Amino acid sequence: MTDRETGEKRSVRSALVTGGGRGLGRGIAEALAARDFHVVVTHRPGSAGAAAVLRAIRHRGGTADSIPLDLTEAAPFTAFRERLVTLLSDGDTPRLDVLINNAGVGVFRALDELTPEDYEESFAVNIRGPLFLTQALADLMPPGASVVNVSTQMTRQADPTSLLYSASKAALESLTGTLAMALGPRGIRVNSIAPGPTATDFNGGAMRDSEALREYISSRTAFGRVGTPDDIALAVAGLLHPDMAWITGQRIEAAGGAFL
Repeated sequence: MTDRETGEKRSVRSALVTGGGRGLGRGIAEALAARDFHVVVTHRPGSAGAAAVLRAIRHRGGTADSIPLDLTEAAPFTAFRERLVTLLSDGDTPRLDVLINNAGVGVFRALDELTPEDYEESFAVNIRGPLFLTQALADLMPPGASVVNVSTQMTRQADPTSLLYSASKAALESLTGTLAMALGPRGIRVNSIAPGPTATDFNGGAMRDSEALREYISSRTAFGRVGTPDDIALAVAGLLHPDMAWITGQRIEAAGGAFL
């Protein structure tokens, strides 16, 4: 791969982070760039959020690109794959070392308020998208590559307003195990990371902006605080370390001991 600033060829690992323009995705993208990955982040078409991430990564000496991606579309990811291959090849054989299926949508409503449209969006983004994106990109991944699916601690908690979110993420965790079996013969690891309460802009920034909510959850957490994007990003980076090469098909909860 050619460094855009120096024009020199660099042998670097590459990572794709979906939903990398903000929140956990941005934290993960920046953590991987700091570990010398060339990072490609996806963002919703028309969103300018990825631009700030690219600037931050490049300012620190890393390399990054972005591609728009709409996970709600039922069409195959053929055009997206072609764009990614163009970015990753640069005269070499295209290679994707890490796929982070981070993009997600959360619908938090009571049972009698849910709609079929809520269902379609939740399962399109949270489970159908990761499944078929992994399918489309698996042949770009060499032995030793990793897929990380971002789930949630809420798959093991019962909350009357998280019906679709918890169910779709539970499906993603189940998919993690079956993908690990499907891709294991190729030497590709697949794991899921399940963040606990984290202060981001997810769900309208409820955790980030509500001091009362943070205080309540902090009182139920071993470390006495809610998580930050860096907490999750570092957990993902740790899971990708070569020393973790024997770990696959697992759900790793990164929650700081919340609601034990």
